[in-house]
Amino acid sequence: MTLMQLPEAFLHMMRDLLGEEEYPAFLASYECSPRTGLRVNRRKISAETFAEKMSLPVCSVPWIDNGFFCGDDGKISRHPWYYGGLYYIQEPSAMTPASLLPVEPGDRILDLCAAPGGKATELAAKLEGRGFLLANDISVSRAKGLLRNLERFGIANMAVCSEHPRKLLARFAGYFDKVLVDAPCSGEGMFRRRPDMTADWQERGPAHYSVIQKELILQAADMLRPGGCMLYSTCTFSPLENEGTVEWLLENRPEFELIPTKWYEGFSHGLGTCRNAVRIFPHRMAGEGHFAALLQKRPDISAETPAMTAGYDERETFEKSSGGGERQQKADCLPEAAAGFLASLKKPSFLTGRGQWQIRENRVYYLPDRRLACAGLRFLRTGLLFGEMKRDRFEPSQALALALRAEEYPKVLDFLPEDERVIRYLRGETVIPDVPFCDSGWALVCAGGFPLGWGKMHNSLLKNKYDAGWRML
Repeated sequence: MTLMQLPEAFLHMMRDLLGEEEYPAFLASYECSPRTGLRVNRRKISAETFAEKMSLPVCSVPWIDNGFFCGDDGKISRHPWYYGGLYYIQEPSAMTPASLLPVEPGDRILDLCAAPGGKATELAAKLEGRGFLLANDISVSRAKGLLRNLERFGIANMAVCSEHPRKLLARFAGYFDKVLVDAPCSGEGMFRRRPDMTADWQERGPAHYSVIQKELILQAADMLRPGGCMLYSTCTFSPLENEGTVEWLLENRPEFELIPTKWYEGFSHGLGTCRNAVRIFPHRMAGEGHFAALLQKRPDISAETPAMTAGYDERETFEKSSGGGERQQKADCLPEAAAGFLASLKKPSFLTGRGQWQIRENRVYYLPDRRLACAGLRFLRTGLLFGEMKRDRFEPSQALALALRAEEYPKVLDFLPEDERVIRYLRGETVIPDVPFCDSGWALVCAGGFPLGWGKMHNSLLKNKYDAGWRML
């Protein structure tokens, strides 16, 4: 990107923000290529093991414990482990907000503006299968991509919806333990990577997005329980959108305070009274521009504040809240073919003591947490799509394959990631195993020990059952 493409008003703002001494270094950063990164799915593999076994060159992102810099030649997005959900391709600075929100296993988490899923997948992985994540995006098309990414990561304890935040607030006031608001913004921090974003900046700019951000942060704050934490982030340098939004929250919700977070070399402090916030500049760190502020709601406030009276009642059952065509079932009441498939699994890790089964339009779902069983909102998915009944036959889902570990299913075809048959499988082609595999029926296809999807053995051939919507092009 050339400096001639940067809006003059933006350059003036950055000169005032950084000062004459540091401003030239900021300009010089636009002559450098942006870095590409990936974040490892800690639910499937440790960062250390990934670094040892990954065939493509990677090196650690210093401030993200499961983040790596990687090449930008397209190979990283076509490696079988990407399709197996072992990592998410993400700009290094964008990994920061999810890393700073102090998620604990068992938390109830809301990611309010979650698409495309880079932060949501990390938050869900940090839950370690306990509690749940509600991932929302107001755009249905973007929410569909969000769902795909969560399913690829093997996340079962999640719900994906597409609603306006005010409708969520009417249902979930004072409910969540942790909330992430990665707000829509003017995108100044991404100009180096996305020069096309300057056109939107010139058309609308920080003042337009500031109005949206102020509404979002108050709605998100009112969905947080007393003592809970909220992370507000943007990918802009604008003080109006960053510190201005945080100060707006503190003025209108005095029960909140801006608290310190993890600090790494290269981070910059926020401006003015928002010194505890984090700013990332491309001339100080190997990433694009970002802002993050960690806020906590005082634990001693009354649970009867007006913003919390519409809270979700955990005693509410699925039968009371759901519409027609849906029914709750115990595992022993599943259709015979589905129950038989479930019995073949070896202590699958997605099963929990709080779970319940649902049948909706011949589809079988497992909700690891009964609190996911709520209606009245536009959900794309609640829990794990286990599979589908087709008359008296059961077909396991792509989401189930990725939620399993190889050792949890008795019939596994495991190929080396470098085996050309893996690419053929991901393209939907027929695959011939190395050795006779006489058992007919469903086989879990893996690459390097990590599930990719299903196939069905017949006459020593693997009939490809990899979901057509997921295939490598």
